[in-house]
Amino acid sequence: MNKFIYTIAFLILFLISFTVSAQLKLPQASPEAVIKQTIGLTDIRIQYHAPSVRGRKIFGNLVPYGTLWRAGANEATVIKFSDDLFLNRERVPAGSYSVFILPESDSVWNVVLNSDTTLWGLEGYSELNDVAYLRVKPKKAPFQETMQFSFSDLSTNTGYLHLRWENSQITLHIETEVEKKALANIQKALAEAKPDDWYIWAQAAEYMLPRKEHHKMALEWINKSIAIKENFFNDWIKARLYALNLEFQMAATLTAKAMQLGNEDPESYKTYAKDIEAAHNDWKKRKL
Repeated sequence: MNKFIYTIAFLILFLISFTVSAQLKLPQASPEAVIKQTIGLTDIRIQYHAPSVRGRKIFGNLVPYGTLWRAGANEATVIKFSDDLFLNRERVPAGSYSVFILPESDSVWNVVLNSDTTLWGLEGYSELNDVAYLRVKPKKAPFQETMQFSFSDLSTNTGYLHLRWENSQITLHIETEVEKKALANIQKALAEAKPDDWYIWAQAAEYMLPRKEHHKMALEWINKSIAIKENFFNDWIKARLYALNLEFQMAATLTAKAMQLGNEDPESYKTYAKDIEAAHNDWKKRKL
């Protein structure tokens, strides 16, 4: 019996020892990196392993021209889009994709997105799973020891994605469909709004101010906000809505009311006071 117990104990210790060994972490030559960015209402996430130059000639040598490259090291570099978007004006559906680069020469490269995200390097790659093939022109860039993805020049619905390594950089233009999703979010929020929530109706109307094609709807929303609870803020939004439609006398009347109601909430009003008062002085002089 004792021999049996000793054998079981030995096996348990062996398994524990094996488990500990299997969990050992050591520094990687190409460490994992993750970069995230929201453009408009679309989330973009890139997970990759970043190799370093380490004195080698990269493009045209380590990464030969005319050969597909995994855009990183180790397992597939994966990019994920939460919504449909456009890359260099080509529509790409929402989803996760492996990223590959095909450098044809020092002046012509191609970025390939592939729907198989389980790859290690090129092993198992099939062009039948390609969903986008984007031609790009590499540019000379300051030396970059470790490969890096980055974003820049972000706006409400656009931005740029860069890949830099050694002395080369490629760039993809990103455009998201923010208006369609924003309108859907607004409609959902208004449908679920509490009966006394004046602010969400005002917030929705304010978002539509620069979008003239939606001004009729914005007027309905701001009137709903005022019906729930009139205050300087929703009168100020309504005034700007009228001014943008060149109805300056109505806009001036509403700013006068906003200034009066501002006395009821002086702490909040002081943030907007200068803009409201300047607009009032301007609009009351205008006639159409």
